[in-house]
Amino acid sequence: MSKIAEIMSTDVQTIQPQETLRRAAQCMRDLDVGALPVCDGERLLGMVTDRDIAVRAVADGLNPDQACVSDIMTPEVEFCTADQDADEAKRLMGARQVRRLPVVDGNRRLVGILSLGDLATREAGHIDRAVREISEPGRTAA
Repeated sequence: MSKIAEIMSTDVQTIQPQETLRRAAQCMRDLDVGALPVCDGERLLGMVTDRDIAVRAVADGLNPDQACVSDIMTPEVEFCTADQDADEAKRLMGARQVRRLPVVDGNRRLVGILSLGDLATREAGHIDRAVREISEPGRTAA
């Protein structure tokens, strides 16, 4: 059974809460990612996704040059630790319908990120149950 530390990505780009939404969108575009951990230094404060920008900001008419990441980020995010089992992360992803989990240490400092892609490419075994649960229509992510 693999530990998250063995399969997580450690080269994680972050964004600070006071950055503008335009800057967040530019970072996502340049990095070709759909989510960024929001950190104050190394401490995880939340996550902002491309969907947050579209659904929370654009739909509400927020100005991308004035609104901050902290205005639309999700502050209460699911996370895991590097010493947890990958199977535990799969279950959590499925239950919460998330495709990525920040990986933190005991002080909630970001040390990596675990994505569904990491599990698919690096974890022996099947991830079909997690994918099915994450993608199930009608379930709401918390």
